[in-house]
This record gives sequence, C-alpha cells and structure tokens, in this order.
Amino acid sequence: MDELAGRAFAAARGMIGARFRPQGCDPASGLDCVGLVWAAHAAAGRRLTRPAAYPLRGWERGRIEAAMVAAGFGAVADRRIGDVALIVLPAGQFHLGMMGTDSLVHAHAGLRRVVETPIAGMDGMVLWRLAGCPPCCD
Repeated sequence: MDELAGRAFAAARGMIGARFRPQGCDPASGLDCVGLVWAAHAAAGRRLTRPAAYPLRGWERGRIEAAMVAAGFGAVADRRIGDVALIVLPAGQFHLGMMGTDSLVHAHAGLRRVVETPIAGMDGMVLWRLAGCPPCCD
C-alpha cells in the first residue's frame, strides 16, 4: 500500500459521520462523494484539482473520467487500500468512494452522512489510483 493512499483512507475513515452536503468539501460543514475523496487526500498532504460546479446527476462517464485524470488519477485493474472507486448507481448516476480492504468509505446521500459499507456485491466499479506525482492545486 502506498503511504499517501493509506493516509488518505485513514483520513476518510476519520470523516465517518460527517454530514452529507451537495458540493461539500469540508468535513466540518458537510461532504459529498467528490468532496470526501478530495478532503481525504488534502488531509493526507496532497491537494488535488477538484472539478467545479459538478451536478449530483447528469455528468456522463467520459467527463467524470476526465476530471479524475485532471486530478492525477489513473484507472487500475488491481485493488489497493486508498484507491478511489467509481461506481455506477441506478439511473446512470455515478458515485465515488475510498477503498478499504473489504469496505468502502463514501458520502451516502440517502443516509445524509459519510459511512463505511462492505463492498460485497458492488460489481462493476472502476478503480482509480493517484499517479506518482499528480498535479496540485484547488
């Protein structure tokens, strides 16, 4: 496991219980799934370029993948702690979360908070990992 990825996952776990807020990127005021991933990496010491004005629904997969690449992530085939999972939910909605060994930390809109859930039965997710030296800023 990469040290930064491990710290980012630990930081995401530390945000469990934070309230859900659309476009939220601060655990103190609320997080959405994108905000959780970006806040976890910031807490681990790496500020990433965050997409601006993204909707909860309506972005096509290509646009989401382009935003992941712009932030310094690359798609990977193997799973490691701290990877980011891109999940397709019903009705074509996309969702991000941070991978643990057998769990996913994510901002759950329905439960209105950040939670950790088992990954059993989550098929079709695409995993993303930070490249060695991603672009910084926000």
